[in-house]
Amino acid sequence: MPPEFILIGILLVISFTVFVVVMRYLNLWIQAFASGVPIGIPTLFMMQLRKVSPKVIVNARIMSAKAGLDISTNHLEAHLLAGGNIFNVVQALIAADKANIALKFSQAAAIDLAGRDVLEAVKTSVNPKVIDCPKREAGRDTVDAVAKDGIQLKAKARVTVRTNIERLVGGATEDTIIARVGEGIVTSIGSAKSHKEVLENPDLISKNVLSRGLDTGTAYEILSIDIADIDVGANIGAKLQEEQAQADMRIAQAKAEERRAMAVAAEQESLAHVQQMRAKVIEAEAKIPLAIASAFEKGNLGIMDYYNMKNIIADTDMRRSIAKEEPKDKKK
Repeated sequence: MPPEFILIGILLVISFTVFVVVMRYLNLWIQAFASGVPIGIPTLFMMQLRKVSPKVIVNARIMSAKAGLDISTNHLEAHLLAGGNIFNVVQALIAADKANIALKFSQAAAIDLAGRDVLEAVKTSVNPKVIDCPKREAGRDTVDAVAKDGIQLKAKARVTVRTNIERLVGGATEDTIIARVGEGIVTSIGSAKSHKEVLENPDLISKNVLSRGLDTGTAYEILSIDIADIDVGANIGAKLQEEQAQADMRIAQAKAEERRAMAVAAEQESLAHVQQMRAKVIEAEAKIPLAIASAFEKGNLGIMDYYNMKNIIADTDMRRSIAKEEPKDKKK
C-alpha cells in the first residue's frame, strides 16, 4: 500500500476523532460561550480524561459568572476532585456576596471539605436561628437548678445565634452552646439567695449567662438568651434535711443498740461473777464439818460447845424463817 494512502487513512481517523469530540462537547462550549465564560473544547475534553464532569464545571462557572463572581475553572475542578460540593460552595459565595459577608473561595471550600454545610452557615449568618435549651431531642424539657433556699426551679431558654464564618472551621458546634448555656443557668439559679429573686427577675439569668462569654471558641456568636419559661419544682432543701434527720436517727438508734448490747453483756458478766462467788461460798461451807471434826480430835472443841453452836444455828434459822413470813402477816 502506497504511503500516501496510509497518511490519508491516519488523517481521516484523526479528523473523525476530532469531529466526534467536537460534536460531543459542542453544546457545552456554546452554552459556556453564550453565558460569557468561554471554555475551550480541549479543556472540556481534558476534564473528561481527569474524571471530572464537564457539565458540572460549566454550570458552576455560569452560576458564579452571572452572580458577578470570578471563580476559575481550575479552582472548581480541584474542589470537585477533592470530594467537595461545588454547587453548595458557589451558592454560599453568591449568598455571602449579596449579604456583604467577606467569604473567599478557599475559605468556603475548606468549610465544605471539613464537613460543614457552608451554605447553611451563610444563611444562618444572615438570618440568625433560635436554639432551644435544653434540646428537645435530649429527652429533657427543662434545665433544673436549686437556689440557696433549697427550692428547685425548672427553666427553659431560647438562644439566638449567628454563624461566625471565621471560626466555622475548628469551632465548636451548637451542642457546646447548649451545654454552656445550661451550665450558666444552673450557676445563676444556684447563686441566687432565694428562688423568689429569680422568679421576679428572670432576665438576671440572661444577663449573667451572656456576661460569661459562652460563645468563645465556638462557630457561633450568641446574640441573645431569653428565658422562655420558669417553674417552681420540689423543695430539695427540705427533702435533704428530712433525709439527713432520718440518717441521724438511724445512727442514734444504732449507737443506743450498741450501748444496750454492752449493758446486757456487762450484766451477764456480773451474773457469772456472782455464780462464781457462790461456788466459792459453798466450797468454803463444805469445809466446816471437816474443821469441826478436826477440832474434836484435837480437843479444841467440846461436846457442849458443839451443842451450843447447833442451838445458835437453829435459832438463827428460825429467825430467818420468821423474818421471811413477817411481810405476809403485815398484809393480813
